[in-house]
Amino acid sequence: MLNVGSKFQGSDFKSIVTASWEHGLFRATQGFDPEEISREYHQLRTVIFDTIYADLLQETPTDIIRAMRLIDRVIDQAIARRFISYVDERLRELDHLHTTLTLHNQELTRLVNANRENLSLLTHDLKQPLASIIGYSDLFLRQHQKTDDKENYHDIEHIERVLRNGRQLLRLINDLLELSRYESGKIKLDLTSPDVCEIINNVCEMLEPLAAEKELVLVVNCQQEPQKIITDAFQLQQIIINLVSNAIRYTESGSIKITCHVLDDQKWELIVSDTGIGIAPENQKQIFEPYFRCTSQKSHLPDSSGLGLTIVSRLVKLLQGEIKLVSEPGVGSTFTVILPLQMEMK
Repeated sequence: MLNVGSKFQGSDFKSIVTASWEHGLFRATQGFDPEEISREYHQLRTVIFDTIYADLLQETPTDIIRAMRLIDRVIDQAIARRFISYVDERLRELDHLHTTLTLHNQELTRLVNANRENLSLLTHDLKQPLASIIGYSDLFLRQHQKTDDKENYHDIEHIERVLRNGRQLLRLINDLLELSRYESGKIKLDLTSPDVCEIINNVCEMLEPLAAEKELVLVVNCQQEPQKIITDAFQLQQIIINLVSNAIRYTESGSIKITCHVLDDQKWELIVSDTGIGIAPENQKQIFEPYFRCTSQKSHLPDSSGLGLTIVSRLVKLLQGEIKLVSEPGVGSTFTVILPLQMEMK
């Protein structure tokens, strides 16, 4: 390299540069990092000086300095070329990886959308025959309950079991449809100016029989309700239904309290609190995930689809809000939904 540098032979210098360029590509494909390549050239510089050390001692100081500068120049140029080729190869690999990941992501998106569409169609097709089963079972049950024939007692018991499981399956299908519509972006918002207190009272009237079966008290406090909001009334009602029915399901005694009030000139909040079994701290971060089951066996009920709170969290996000949870096992849970007074269409 000293001979090449001192004579400035362009062709030889080019061969060194070419070799350095190829070396950078080779190291890039081998997975070397820049520090390892730099260390190689440091070792190369050391070997060169060790090799010509004896010859340099016989030269004048001027020739020694000139030789060292030439060696440094050639090696520095080689290092520069090698790192350029190394970086180019890495960028090419990254570009190839990005292209591959983009194609894979597009394919996965297509498969996910296809699965969602298939799930939506399947659940929709299941609803009609299931509704028919529930309807005829309910009719059969009411007809036999009017008679005092003790021989039909076991038949009635079987029909009640069919009816109970059919209703549970229908709830699961409805939840799956709702979740599928959200995930596919098919929920279209209809912004109006609903009466929040009226929606809450309608939900409580709807769910009162379920609470009465367990002797639970539904308490509504709308004294500080927002006078005017802009939101989707139906989706808001779905949020309240899921939160209140979930509270009833996991509360054996006591009460469920529903409160709403204005926070400031931009937000209002809906609070649903119960005196139920509560949620352990380690489960609270996962409670909004689909099909999540708490580790406590007491918290799992056979009629729970595991999708209610997932749907709530999705709908709250759809209404541009946020949901918070405060819970203590054996004491109860409080779900707080914070929503804007006026939604903005995006």
